[in-house]
Amino acid sequence: MTEVPDEVRALAAERDERRRAKDFVAADALRERIALVGFSVIDGPDGPSLEPLAVTEPHRIAAHDVESLLDEPAIADVSVHWVVEGWPEDVARALAGFRANEGGRDVRYVVADLTETEPSNYGANVEVLTLETGTGWGTALNAGLRRSRGRSVLVMDGSVEPTGDVFAPLEAALEDPSVGVCGPFGISTEDLREFHESVGPEVDAIEGYLMAFRRDVIRDVGWFDERFRWYRTADIDYSFRIKDAGLRALRVDAPVVRHEHRMYHATPEAERDRLSKRNYYRFLERFRDRYDLLVRPPADG
Repeated sequence: MTEVPDEVRALAAERDERRRAKDFVAADALRERIALVGFSVIDGPDGPSLEPLAVTEPHRIAAHDVESLLDEPAIADVSVHWVVEGWPEDVARALAGFRANEGGRDVRYVVADLTETEPSNYGANVEVLTLETGTGWGTALNAGLRRSRGRSVLVMDGSVEPTGDVFAPLEAALEDPSVGVCGPFGISTEDLREFHESVGPEVDAIEGYLMAFRRDVIRDVGWFDERFRWYRTADIDYSFRIKDAGLRALRVDAPVVRHEHRMYHATPEAERDRLSKRNYYRFLERFRDRYDLLVRPPADG
């Protein structure tokens, strides 16, 4: 017999309370959360029981069919988002690090998954969007961002592992309304051609290993550019769009370890270069001569 985790029992008990209170919308939402971690609720005369779901091919959804919650008020402290195109164990590692350091916050985790991963492998309280195979990186990320419920939003790469309270320094930085995006990996440029790591604190862009911004930035700046079907340079492009809205990019120390970026190293060098160049030119289409957005613009810029 499959052992039912305590977290699932707690969700089932909460659902039963909602049903008895005739709050059927909330009860149905809790049923869906229970299903995401691999169990079904069977209502019987002696009360509800829990049974493991049969493992089947996951139903895949189109990214643009994902319902947006952004018109609703934020109800959590933080939303953390990943796109999984492979190596789901890296995200599971990051989730363990975050869960160990939530510090009493209400944190919501969202995974936009393009793999065959069983959603329950991510553990309880993770919203998994099983998207259609072939969905581009930018489109998948935006699908996840539509589910943001936190006042602060973290866009993560699976290569980054939290080793302490990551939330506190990022939340502190975002309390300054002039800061639009922050994170521990900052880069700058003098010519819009070559970017280099920068200790900041003022930087020209925050790398997508970990980007943090307020939820309202999505409303004010818009979605990530979905033409970025591969991840590289999408972070620079979004950082510059935030700066173009009159906000700053700030490098902030946070307790994280950066492991190998699996997608980068798994992509053949020639293909990696081709995709990177295409994405960089896409960035230049919008910001080719925007030296005014740089922390240190050239004297003749």
